[in-house]
This record gives sequence, structure tokens and C-alpha cells, in this order.
Amino acid sequence: MSISTQTNNPLHGITLEQIVTALYEYYGWDGLAERIPVNCFINDPSIKSSLKFLRKTPWARDKVESLYLAMPQNEAG
Repeated sequence: MSISTQTNNPLHGITLEQIVTALYEYYGWDGLAERIPVNCFINDPSIKSSLKFLRKTPWARDKVESLYLAMPQNEAG
């Protein structure tokens, strides 16, 4: 990505680990599994296993990032 693309990216500077941790703290594993039904949130979920899966699975990562952006505390920007 170019620098100009990053300046408009609302996730710039936020790590995937921060995103997954925030979603877990807000929704819990059950809430995450309801919203994004993937194994890493359903079967024996952990931050570490979720990160491993999401780093290899772009479509799931996109869903996680979209859910993060839609969380109430992120609505104000």
C-alpha cells in the first residue's frame, strides 16, 4: 500500500492483535462466533489461534476488521 492509501485507512497503526483483543473484550468468543462463524472463534478459541488463522485467511480478516470498525466505540472515528 502506498502512503496516501494508508492516511485514509481507519485501521492504520492498529495491529490485528489489538483488533481481535478488542472484539473479544467487547463481544466474547460466543458473540464473535455468532457474528463471524469461523472455527477459530468456535472451537477452543484463543487470541493466538485466531491471529494465526486470520493472517492466513484474507476474507475472514476483512470480516473481523469490518466488525471492529462497526463496534460502538469506533463509530465516532
